[in-house]
Amino acid sequence: MTQLPVGFGIDHLLAQHLPALQGLRIGLVTNDVATTARFPHPLLPTRLALQQAGLKLTKLFAPEHGLGASAADGAEIANARDVLTGLPIFSLYGATFRPTPEMLADLDLLLFDIPDIGARFYTYIWTLSYLLEVCPTVGLPLWVLDRPNPAGGDLALAEGPMLDEERISTFIGRWSIPIRHGLTAGELAQLWNHERALQVDLTVIPAPHWRRDLDWPTLNLPFVPTSPAMPSDETIFPYFGTCLFEGTNLSEGRGTATPFRVVGAPWLAAKAIVAQFNALQLPGVVARSAQFIPALSKYANQLCEGIMFHVTDRRRFRSVAAGLHLLRLVLATHRDEFAWLPYPTAANAPGYGHFDRLIGNVTVRTQIEQLDAVDAVPVIHAWTAVPTWAQRVEPFLLYA
Repeated sequence: MTQLPVGFGIDHLLAQHLPALQGLRIGLVTNDVATTARFPHPLLPTRLALQQAGLKLTKLFAPEHGLGASAADGAEIANARDVLTGLPIFSLYGATFRPTPEMLADLDLLLFDIPDIGARFYTYIWTLSYLLEVCPTVGLPLWVLDRPNPAGGDLALAEGPMLDEERISTFIGRWSIPIRHGLTAGELAQLWNHERALQVDLTVIPAPHWRRDLDWPTLNLPFVPTSPAMPSDETIFPYFGTCLFEGTNLSEGRGTATPFRVVGAPWLAAKAIVAQFNALQLPGVVARSAQFIPALSKYANQLCEGIMFHVTDRRRFRSVAAGLHLLRLVLATHRDEFAWLPYPTAANAPGYGHFDRLIGNVTVRTQIEQLDAVDAVPVIHAWTAVPTWAQRVEPFLLYA
């Protein structure tokens, strides 16, 4: 089968939908990462492409990390003005996390275009969830300019746990989905609009020619870093599991050239843990010991003994399971040194219970502390399995 060049929703809109938008007062939720794929040329920022197409773009809204996608993780973002378009920027990660009715009052249409990476705790999709709640209350149509899921859309690779929404609902996971969900932002929007009975006047502009079996390395498109600690598509695949270490006193590699591909601490017995991890023979991954010195965050300017994940087969690698296995080995080896840490952000100022918020379950943390080597494989498999997810989302899928 010949694979046609994959595009983004913004390309599709510019090529097919401009007449329907002429004269409308348009707001755009976006950041610098959102660009065209190919039309009218690659890497044109979405907001500038809309302006140059003659549309009446009147204001911008920025998510976590700001319009420039450069602010530190969890840092509060202020309102500002965009030097590229001259438009006002309203922050959706600071004083408010959802647009107020006053912000939307003079708009005829709201567009959403922010590249996601397919992880439940990556906050851009939860900004979208707030838009879905607010837009119907003010009678504002919402268009999602869709993009490929860079981790691919193979639902057999989805990994939980499912978020226990009754006990944990935060800005790194509001509603019940797996950690690795395998959907696009547009598909999530359709799912939520139906399941939450939101009655949004929702339109999804699909990403042309994307298929569920295509992840980013297969697309022949440049990867624009989606946030300061997501510098490459290579980072995405271990991230689903290594991000769990944010809630511990191990560095997750922030402030290095390989964030989320390496975890460690000055006290870590890395070589011994690597040997135990590799003995598990988990599919699609090999670990090795690697020293690193973070420039910021935990253990800044200190030599850390680290463990690096090398993904050998993306189609078999179960990242969340690998992260939990590594965490269990660290716990078993370092009972005295290891600790669970808070992780303060603008969305969770105290930062308490961060691991529970990431894993989406209040029991895993205490259970993994007691988990022995004999039970680890079946228990972690049970935690991460999501057997009904594909069936649940099938009616809302946009891509084969």
